[in-house]
Amino acid sequence: MTTMMRAVVAPEPGGPEAMILVERPVPAPDLHEIVVAVEAAGVNRPDIMQRRGLYPPPPGASDILGLEVCGRVTAAGSDVTRWKIGDRIMALVSGGGYAEFAVAHEDLAIAAPASLSSIECAAIPETVFTVWTNVFDRGHLAPGETLLIHGGSSGIGTTAIQMAKAFGVKVIVTVGTDAKAAACLELGADHTINYRTQDFVAEVRDMTGGTGADVILDMVGADYVTRNYRAAAMDGRIVQIASLAGRSGEADMGLMVHKRLTHTGSSLRPQSIASKARIAEALRQHVAPLLDTGRIRPVIDATFPLAQVVDAHARMEAGDHVGKIVLSVSAPI
Repeated sequence: MTTMMRAVVAPEPGGPEAMILVERPVPAPDLHEIVVAVEAAGVNRPDIMQRRGLYPPPPGASDILGLEVCGRVTAAGSDVTRWKIGDRIMALVSGGGYAEFAVAHEDLAIAAPASLSSIECAAIPETVFTVWTNVFDRGHLAPGETLLIHGGSSGIGTTAIQMAKAFGVKVIVTVGTDAKAAACLELGADHTINYRTQDFVAEVRDMTGGTGADVILDMVGADYVTRNYRAAAMDGRIVQIASLAGRSGEADMGLMVHKRLTHTGSSLRPQSIASKARIAEALRQHVAPLLDTGRIRPVIDATFPLAQVVDAHARMEAGDHVGKIVLSVSAPI
């Protein structure tokens, strides 16, 4: 097997052109790690933040970009029991995904559904881990409730729509164009709101008969904070996964107290292996069967070869995509 591989790094913060393709040694696994010959790697918003110098890798993580991969196991640490050489898996990684080979902890890998391509499988880990831990675990979303998703056409949004509908939830999404609204409706969303032309607070209240949304998944932040409080139902839960419009915003504490709201948030990458392993086990039980049967299927916006990673990031930053952007890698074994 080859001892060197191609990988993508961003030596200095900057735009998409800051990323360069380099040669690196193929990584070796630790006791509980597997080496994956990467067939495809998902592109995510945290990758852009890292490239800009705003989201550094946690201690011990690779400086190679990329947080999710799909491929086959080519090597395993001495204490690995979950996987064997040749297994096809999709995995969450703390870094190193934009490469021909990546290292993953055995407990953060999930069997790749045979019915899905490697491109589709590479689009799954980061989104399903994020949606499950925030919407279902921290947000306690239950059947029969209403979920409001900001950014419904994003990779996170398109995944959240399908997961919520699979568990019997009413889904409302905010989007910026009619085309994105149509895409979300096709995935199963019950209602769409164009945030450019409509007041989502008034629309949500109208769509729920004045009750409001039980859970709100927000990646916007800033002035959405109090607006989310107004759109939420009594005992509503707001789960914050990013703050793309700004980290500061006024919060109406009186409204929070009156409605008995819970406003929580989390970042996936810095969490411990044990914490992420618990999420992975929940996904194996509750989400993997939905992937196997096709009830949940990742939406792929565009695919780029690893050497065209600059174009992939430019596509994401343009904001026109619907679903996930994925890098095709196909490691030379």
